[in-house]
Amino acid sequence: MRDGSVRQHRRTLRLLGSLLLVAVGVCVTKASPAQAAAPTPLDRVIPAPASVAPGGAPYRITRGTHIRVDGSREARRVAEYLADLLRPSTGYRLPVTTHGPGGIRLRLADGDFGPEGYRLSSTPRALTISARTPAGLFHGVQTLRQLLPAAVEKDTVQPGPWLVAGGTVEDSPRYGWRGAMLDVSRHFFTVDQVKRYIDQLALYKINKLHLHLSDDQGWRIAIDSWPRLAAYGGSTEVGGGPGGFYTKADYKEIVRYAASRYLEVVPEIDMPGHTNAALASYAELNCDGVAPPLYTGTEVGFSSLCVGKEITYDFVDDVVRELAALTPGRYLHIGGDEAHSTSHEDYVKFMDRVQPVVAKYGKTVVGWHQLTGATPAKGALAQYWGLDRTSAEEKARVVKAAQSGTGLILSPADRVYLDMKYTEETPLGLSWAGYVEVKRSYDWDPGAYLPGVPAGAVRGVEAPLWTETIENSGHIEYMTFPRLPGVAELGWSPAAAHDWERYKVRLAAQAERWDALGIEWYRSPQVPWGSAL
Repeated sequence: MRDGSVRQHRRTLRLLGSLLLVAVGVCVTKASPAQAAAPTPLDRVIPAPASVAPGGAPYRITRGTHIRVDGSREARRVAEYLADLLRPSTGYRLPVTTHGPGGIRLRLADGDFGPEGYRLSSTPRALTISARTPAGLFHGVQTLRQLLPAAVEKDTVQPGPWLVAGGTVEDSPRYGWRGAMLDVSRHFFTVDQVKRYIDQLALYKINKLHLHLSDDQGWRIAIDSWPRLAAYGGSTEVGGGPGGFYTKADYKEIVRYAASRYLEVVPEIDMPGHTNAALASYAELNCDGVAPPLYTGTEVGFSSLCVGKEITYDFVDDVVRELAALTPGRYLHIGGDEAHSTSHEDYVKFMDRVQPVVAKYGKTVVGWHQLTGATPAKGALAQYWGLDRTSAEEKARVVKAAQSGTGLILSPADRVYLDMKYTEETPLGLSWAGYVEVKRSYDWDPGAYLPGVPAGAVRGVEAPLWTETIENSGHIEYMTFPRLPGVAELGWSPAAAHDWERYKVRLAAQAERWDALGIEWYRSPQVPWGSAL
């Protein structure tokens, strides 16, 4: 009996030993992919950096990592933003400090960085982002973010590891204007929905948020001196929904939040056309003194302020004055497109009266490129939204204005209008400018787009999203991604870096990040999704 018990005991020990070895093997098998995870190459980010020098072992964020800043309040704000981004997914404390060796360091310093450039240096001991300005630090943080695994975007603790490839990134933008326009007039979007879009734009170093605040279908900003503009003119939208408007406090919150992500808000009040919401709100703005009904359709070109009435310019002065006071940025957009109900003579007269009003309140005029049919004010910017098939005469007028000193923002509708359908089957969007797939949106050079335009006249690019068919954040995202990152790259990266075959692989690698962020996106067949993971 005793010998049998011993043998049984030995068999039990052998069995337990075998189970332990199996358990260890399972643990090793499960851990090994994470242990063997290679960091994202430094050149995998979007927009493509100006210069990348890979080399050396990676930097690793650990439980003991801290984020070090110098005494600057602005640098500390960027550091707190970074810490808030990293804490949920890593589970680490990541204290922001002003002392200590190693860790992640955000450093404001003199250097040839430019107003938005940065240097990111990654070694096993430390990761340092240096810049001349807080905006440069923030853009460097967006690069760091993309160099980390996509799981860093999740709001629950993830396993890691949190590696950043070794080497140095030297980076600064090609253009100072890298914009996205959101039309809140055709359909209204809440402050929280606009903030969500701002966060998505910031990931790709977009630095201008152009808000289209008024149109035929809705007036979206409170103006104290003309209260019915918002209360009545903002009471509907395309299709007859409830509409809405921003109080001055709402608008200030959007401006504040955008500034915290280093985006400048450019407000637009479209005039003299696209003004039915204003005309419906105040009869005296109409030449016949009769207010038209509110409008919920999508046709354009039928409305116009009454150019011959002095009250029109009192109205413009009041609106510009109040909006300029709310807007710390440099620019105010006065629209000027599709004024088909305004004669050319009246259009020129109107623009000659209105542009000085913008200057009086300390802002620089931006207008759609039809502004070049009048006389653009000194320093004004014209936003070109023409097509490849736009007439030679219209293009020549824009080129002539650029040669005379007018700066250009390029938004060709058949390239970067985010409301254009990808293909005939796209459930959202319009197609009047054609179908705009991802390659077409990316595969052009802003510097050479309009022959004859001096290189210095091109101030940048902007991707507008008109919202006739866009009703919620999911719709915004589906039409924006994957096209917006390409527009951002056209605005940021050197022309020599633009290459569709390489870009589409980098773009494919972004899909996992969008999923982690909960972004709805279009799975273009032109992009090798999954191949870059």
